[in-house]
Amino acid sequence: MLEIINRSGPLFLKDFEIHKSEFSSKIKSSRILVVGGGGSIGRSTASQIFKFQPSELVLVDISENNLVETIRHLRSSIDNATTKLRSFALDVNSLEFDAFCNESGGYDYILNFSALKHVRSESNPFSISRMIDVNIFNAVKLAHFAERCNSKNYFCVSTDKAANPENIMGASKRIMELFLLKSSLTQNISFARFANVAFSEGSLLYGFKKRIEAKQPLSAPHDVQRFFVTLDEAGLLCLFSCIMGKNRDIFFPKLTIEENGTSFKDIAVKFLASQGYEAIPFASEMEAKKNVSIIKDNKWPCYFFESDTTGEKPAEEFYTSTDIVDWEKYKDVGVISNEPNYSGDDLEEFIESVEVWRNSESWKKRDIVQIFQKIVPNFKHEEKNKYLDEKM
Repeated sequence: MLEIINRSGPLFLKDFEIHKSEFSSKIKSSRILVVGGGGSIGRSTASQIFKFQPSELVLVDISENNLVETIRHLRSSIDNATTKLRSFALDVNSLEFDAFCNESGGYDYILNFSALKHVRSESNPFSISRMIDVNIFNAVKLAHFAERCNSKNYFCVSTDKAANPENIMGASKRIMELFLLKSSLTQNISFARFANVAFSEGSLLYGFKKRIEAKQPLSAPHDVQRFFVTLDEAGLLCLFSCIMGKNRDIFFPKLTIEENGTSFKDIAVKFLASQGYEAIPFASEMEAKKNVSIIKDNKWPCYFFESDTTGEKPAEEFYTSTDIVDWEKYKDVGVISNEPNYSGDDLEEFIESVEVWRNSESWKKRDIVQIFQKIVPNFKHEEKNKYLDEKM
């Protein structure tokens, strides 16, 4: 796995061993709520938490099936008969969730993994509107709940795409960070920005596995560089930020594009080789689909292309030139520790502008891009009128 994603060894294990006793003392006997606990990263983090035997672990997710699988995974893989483990199939933006909050009592730690994470979601204003609710307003709603609970910490997952964003998903996460900086004046909040999570549900690498199972061609850009972490590493990083993070800390993995960046094309080639296949590039999607018969000869049809879709940044980054970064605290984790620099007027104007946009007769994507750019001036959005839904 690590060789496929251009890594020589696992991250965070030495940091984790050093602070393991502190994790244990803080988690044991705590009540913990994980929102988005049915997703890949939420499940991974919940697994790490469950090992330390909190008094109660509550999982909330909009997907009932994912919740069921998470519970099965926890019960089947971890010896823990002490923790009260419960799950609720709820939408955060619902009356039922409000009632759940009113009746569930307080939580020592609240972790929020709910997100619309795909760049392809910006292809239409309707998905963008839902992204605003899920990535921004629901995160703020959970912060208010955490404050009412007097929680020790509220953790919210972010993304490397929030640093100097070039797509709406990344910009939405940066706006979420700004709103929660305001909330951090009265409560403890921490974040994690991490890279692509290899083989997490919905990721391109997860798609590679599905294409191989279905004996379909692989398709990927050859000119886009990305960082990758494993699912276990993603869970550890989030747990680190939640339990060890100070107010407003943003944790990220110490990875560099020069040493650890890799292209989706290179990963496709390496992954196919690990499965016993040679990647055979074709000049178009159609040609790749026509040549699936070569699979029987341990060759795999692929289409590698130059990225030409909206929102694809050539290479991601975890921090900006204005961020204050602590490189010394941990071996494998960098920590951004910024002051709560935000404009309350800009946040209020954002809420009002989104409401005006939603009440307009016709929803236009360009209007919401302009609203985003007012609150995130370094949001460099280039509209190419091509989207990932047009690719294999």
